[in-house]
Amino acid sequence: MKWADGKIRCCWANPKNERYIRYHDEEWGVPVHDDRKLFEMLILECFQAGLSWECVLNKRAAFREAFDGFDVEKVCAYNEEKLEALRNNSHIIRNRLKIQAAVTNAQVFHEIQKEYDSFSDYLWHWTDGRVIQETGKTSSELSDVISKDLKKRGMKFVGTTVVYAYLQAIGVIWSHEDECFFRKMLEV
Repeated sequence: MKWADGKIRCCWANPKNERYIRYHDEEWGVPVHDDRKLFEMLILECFQAGLSWECVLNKRAAFREAFDGFDVEKVCAYNEEKLEALRNNSHIIRNRLKIQAAVTNAQVFHEIQKEYDSFSDYLWHWTDGRVIQETGKTSSELSDVISKDLKKRGMKFVGTTVVYAYLQAIGVIWSHEDECFFRKMLEV
């Protein structure tokens, strides 16, 4: 179905939320290699677990501010005082376990950066730098293996469904629907 602007988009994009439309049109599925952006998206996807992406997206600016622009080294060093401030921040999702997981995941993320020179190199090595094209899934063998590895390293809230959504968001997995203008514009 065409939207008011004449474009056809993926069915999950909410036509009533301008922020969501911009996310779909400009960001979702575009390959990311910048570690700060990869860290931001990982943390946001972990907070999304059990909630809607739209809920997280609507709070994204507040998350950026609360988590120091997603500076991984700063998040690694968060102390109990900072965690308490996050738990009391009504502008973000205040789930105690997810807030603690953000710090734990930052520490693991940083260790992976040291091991692979960048988190991007770690992430993209699973596909030899290739984008995987598939639609209609919520998990795959790729998300299974990455999820298992991240959990083994100590990350939390990185089940295969969360990892799959993350891989879609950062463009490792290209999932724009067949009729979506974005897919037609950038045919992989």
